[in-house]
Amino acid sequence: MASTTVFTIANQKGGVGKTTTAVNLAAALAEQKIPTLLIDLDPQANATSGLGIEKQEGRSVYPVLLGEGQIEDMVVETGRKNLSLLTSEMDLAAAEIEVAQREDYLLQLKQALAPLFDSGSYRAVVIDCPPALGMLSMNSLAAADYLLVALQCEYLALEGLGQILSVVDRLKDAGVNDHLQVGGIIMTMYDMRTNLSREVVEEVKTNLPEQIFDTVIPRTVRLSEAPSFGQTIFEYDKSNPGATAYRNLAKEIIKRFDLKKK
Repeated sequence: MASTTVFTIANQKGGVGKTTTAVNLAAALAEQKIPTLLIDLDPQANATSGLGIEKQEGRSVYPVLLGEGQIEDMVVETGRKNLSLLTSEMDLAAAEIEVAQREDYLLQLKQALAPLFDSGSYRAVVIDCPPALGMLSMNSLAAADYLLVALQCEYLALEGLGQILSVVDRLKDAGVNDHLQVGGIIMTMYDMRTNLSREVVEEVKTNLPEQIFDTVIPRTVRLSEAPSFGQTIFEYDKSNPGATAYRNLAKEIIKRFDLKKK
C-alpha cells in the first residue's frame, strides 16, 4: 500500500489563488483516480463553500485539537469520486491562540491528523492554509511532506516568496519537520496579454528553475465564479483554460511525486 503524501498550499499574502488552487488541484487529482483528502484550515472556510459543502459548528479539526471527538468523524464526502473534505468553521480562528499555549505547539495539527494520514485511505492530502504565516499555517507545514507555493504573477508577490521559503529551512533546522521540502511554485493569475506576467514567470524560472511547475494557471473570470456556485472549475466550465491548466498541474504533480505508485 502506498503511503500518504501531504501537500500544504501556503502563502502569507491573500488573493493569490491559493484556495482556488487547493480546491481545483484536489479535484483534478481525484479525477485522475488519486484518493484525495482536502483539508480546509482557513477559518473563512472558502474551500469548504467552494465545494458546495455547508459549514457545521463543531465539524472541523478544531474540536480534535481540543481533545474532543475523533478526526475520522469530521471528514465529509463531497459527492465527487475519490475526493473527501475536512471542513472548516469560524471557531477554528480560536485555534491560533489555543494551540500556541500548548507544549509542542507546532506539532498539534500533525498529531490530530495522524489517524487520517495513517489510515491508508488517501494517497494525497492537500491542506489549504489561512493567508498568513500564523499558528495554523506553521502547524500545517509541520505536518506536511511538501510545501506548494501559489504565487501570483506580480512583482509584489515575489517579495514574500523568500520569506515563506525560509520558513521551511527554519522548521527543518529546529527539528520540527526534518523531511519538509519545497515541492514547487505554482504561478497563478497569469495574464498572457501583459509583459509583467511573463517577466515574473521568467524571473522565478531563472532563480528557482527546479521548483517552478511548467503549468501556469491563467487569470480567468470563470475560475473566480465557480466557487460561488459551489463547484470546481471542471464542473462549472470543463473546457475553460483554467480547467485545462489544473488538469495539467495535477498530472505534473502526480509524475513529480510518483503518486500513482502502489
